[in-house]
Amino acid sequence: MSESDHMHQFSVSATGDTETKTTVSVRDFEFVVDEPDQLGGTNEGPNPVEYLLGAWAGCLNVVAQEVCDEHDVELTGLDIEIEGDLDPRKFMGMADEPRAGFQEIRVELAAGTDADDETLGAVLEEVEARCPVGDNIMDATPADVTIDAV
Repeated sequence: MSESDHMHQFSVSATGDTETKTTVSVRDFEFVVDEPDQLGGTNEGPNPVEYLLGAWAGCLNVVAQEVCDEHDVELTGLDIEIEGDLDPRKFMGMADEPRAGFQEIRVELAAGTDADDETLGAVLEEVEARCPVGDNIMDATPADVTIDAV
């Protein structure tokens, strides 16, 4: 089997409704991306970077459940806290530096388990290596962005 035989394609469609509000469609779902009032939005949904952190939390949960199951580690619960520091100056066109994205992201997992520290360390290492969203956040991903007039 070739590598392309294992590929799965994921996609979303989105419409910019206002200066800050975007409606995103994926499969049978629709969700709103917006900015909070203090950033000029109407606060009708999380903003893009909050969705990014939430996507990582969701992915970490799925992968942690899978890895623990594979290693016969009982997991009775998983709490995930993620926070990131973002300097908006580049996004706002006020400076060329620092980068537009997060300067740093911190992830804390609290696992309901009786596994020892060594086992938890091995599980965490595997979860980090296998989490697709974390991989996209921690490693550069080739992207092709185009624009067409309609």
